[in-house]
Amino acid sequence: MAPAKKGILERLDAGEVVIGDGGFVFALEKRGYVKAGPWTPEAAAEHPEAVRQLHREFLRAGANVMQTFTFYASDDKLENRGNKVTYTGAQINEAACDLAREVANEGDALVAGGVCQTPSYLSCKSETEVKAILKKQLDVFMKKNVDFLIAEYFEHVEEAVWAVEVLKATGKPVAASMCIGPEGDMHGVSPAECAVRLVKAGAQIVGVNCHFDPMTCVQAVKMMKEGVEKAGLKAHYMVQPLAYHTPDCNCQGFIDLPEFPFGLEPRILSRWDMHKYAREAFNAGIHFIGGCCGFEPYHIRAVAEELAPERGFLPVASEKHGNWGAGLEMHTKPWVRARARRDYWENLKPASGRPLCSSMSAPDSWGVTKGHNDLMQQKEATTQDQLTQLFDRSKSH
Repeated sequence: MAPAKKGILERLDAGEVVIGDGGFVFALEKRGYVKAGPWTPEAAAEHPEAVRQLHREFLRAGANVMQTFTFYASDDKLENRGNKVTYTGAQINEAACDLAREVANEGDALVAGGVCQTPSYLSCKSETEVKAILKKQLDVFMKKNVDFLIAEYFEHVEEAVWAVEVLKATGKPVAASMCIGPEGDMHGVSPAECAVRLVKAGAQIVGVNCHFDPMTCVQAVKMMKEGVEKAGLKAHYMVQPLAYHTPDCNCQGFIDLPEFPFGLEPRILSRWDMHKYAREAFNAGIHFIGGCCGFEPYHIRAVAEELAPERGFLPVASEKHGNWGAGLEMHTKPWVRARARRDYWENLKPASGRPLCSSMSAPDSWGVTKGHNDLMQQKEATTQDQLTQLFDRSKSH
């Protein structure tokens, strides 16, 4: 019988580095298994082989948390704006748990059951109604006995606190991750105050994910850490950012960029950028380090390679990757062999190859958040009249 794995808190309490996985929604959309728009995870039930393979690639790259592919798997999101799926929320969540556990058992990885923000909250439903939606997912996670729970991708600390309160009732370790930057949540609550509220609600791990690039997210978590320590509280910290450069984003993050979601490729971070991110996060006292949208397995491998001295080992995928380009020593072309060194890649300023493109964009700043009529959600498909109004409005921004 295999020895029991150390839990997430046991690992973090011991000062270990925990590496999360990457962005399943974007990765599977590019592979043809997720629809952009609803971004729902029915692929866990429809195409389990695709989800399983991506889990395996992240495991091989060095991740030791397999997060269930349950992003936007709440019943209200699955049936939002005319979205039609052939599986129930329970079936999707169960399939996702089974796949994550299967792959986690192939290595020293833990399974994290994840919930995220709901259309019900944006539509101003009550605390009781929102918590009931979250609990339906939670029931599946308990049935499948995930190792810990993550409340992630919350734009409003109020809803994030509600989620933590629901998850905390299980007795399992709880992580809470908000999709905010240094400006705070969508109602202006600072990262420091968000973190304090989440810890007081029962989260043992707090941080940010998505919406912003790695260095911006690390800065936001630093602010969280300062707030928690100033309040005399204790927590562990996590960060799972975008794999896109977002220096031109406002409070809403990359969703406001005109390139979202189909023109973001010129912004992608290189594997060498990920080395810098991993070191910056670790030096800031963040020990749960992973990725969100845009993160592919090679990005996670770069994080694992940078932190190999702290972890004591390289990921399996490094067998096919020379450290800082060392494999290029075997290239046929001499000028490429000359690139087999760290200082070359560490100092490279990659060109985009797009001579007419600007380096920055002007974000769409509609100023719409929870409580605004435009964010009231509906089961029915968006009508042509509704779209026409939005098209006309976009011309004035």
